[in-house]
Amino acid sequence: MNSSLEPSRLTPADMMRASLIGLRTRRLRSLLSGLGIVIGIAAMVGVLGISESSKSDLLAQLDQLGTNMLRIEAGSGIGIGSGELPEESTSMVSRIGPVEQVASVSDTSASVYRNDLVPEGRTGGITVKAVDAGLLVTLQGQMQSGAFLDDAASEYPVAVLGSVAAERLGVTSGSDGTIVWLGDEWFAIVGIMETLDLSPDLDRAALVSYAAADTFLDHDGIPSTIYVRTDPDNIDAVRSVLPATVNPENPDEVEVTRPSDALEAREAADQAFTNLLLGLGGVALLVGGVGIANVMVISVLERRGEIGLRRALGATRRHISIQFLGESLLLATVGGVGGVALGAAVTAAYAWSRGWGVLIPTVAIIGGIVAAIAIGVIAGLYPAMRAARVSPTEALRTL
Repeated sequence: MNSSLEPSRLTPADMMRASLIGLRTRRLRSLLSGLGIVIGIAAMVGVLGISESSKSDLLAQLDQLGTNMLRIEAGSGIGIGSGELPEESTSMVSRIGPVEQVASVSDTSASVYRNDLVPEGRTGGITVKAVDAGLLVTLQGQMQSGAFLDDAASEYPVAVLGSVAAERLGVTSGSDGTIVWLGDEWFAIVGIMETLDLSPDLDRAALVSYAAADTFLDHDGIPSTIYVRTDPDNIDAVRSVLPATVNPENPDEVEVTRPSDALEAREAADQAFTNLLLGLGGVALLVGGVGIANVMVISVLERRGEIGLRRALGATRRHISIQFLGESLLLATVGGVGGVALGAAVTAAYAWSRGWGVLIPTVAIIGGIVAAIAIGVIAGLYPAMRAARVSPTEALRTL
């Protein structure tokens, strides 16, 4: 009766157990080589996650603040004018059809202090600006406390502080009767504004009405900045006609900007920085792959006896190569999963510290794991092929 031996088989479960045994017997070496994959994947996931969270916050800001606001200021130009906006420019701008809201700001020579002691030679005061009552609505700002300037109080010595100015003056409430020395008069603080993202210069100023500036500060009322809200569909058309409308004689001396462009420019700069960090993450990932390949090559040299014994017991070259490739793949996969988890944790911690919503792109999670697996396969191919070529006879001599 003829009998034949069944060919040796290596099931996926057997391959997994063999790979785990190979990694467990060299735990420290496996940990250090897998750490490179963890760092590389974590860097890439973290960079993409932080970038997307920042972009999401920016889009939310733009949705809230709007991109339809224009800022008008006097520019240097090449004309022969005074370099100032005409006094009637605000009313001229309001006559443009698509314009929805207009508010102006005017610089004054006054400063504001917490008290009136030793006024001579004193420096470091907060600047004072005269503003329209509709400024807060035009800027879509919010009050931190108290109320904004209105027509009822416009002729009285009252002021509103920007968020930074209030902090520097030590004023915490706009409704507790706090008074400050503004110009040469005591002014009551009636409100403190929240931070204005589209006009940060107002955060560092004290604001008074035009009527109060005229009465108590001897101000000329010439606007230095005009803020315009317009129909979003006509913003480019309005922008093109504003210089000639504001100053018909010298339109080249009028500068029109869109404050939201600064936010978008910041995002573009952040994106360039993100690409740089992604490149550094890719380098870390490459180093991790080289580390795995190095560990696997050394493992083949150290385990020649094991390879020879398995070949003598019936293992084929294919089985040996699968075992070593499986070890490399398993090591990289574990590193990839750990890297994704670490990158997500870093993203969440940073986003929460900045008050952003946490947003981790799906492509970063899936791409991180896929990249780790690809690195594991590439790094393990040569060691696996080298292990498969080991001669059983030569290998058994090392036992």
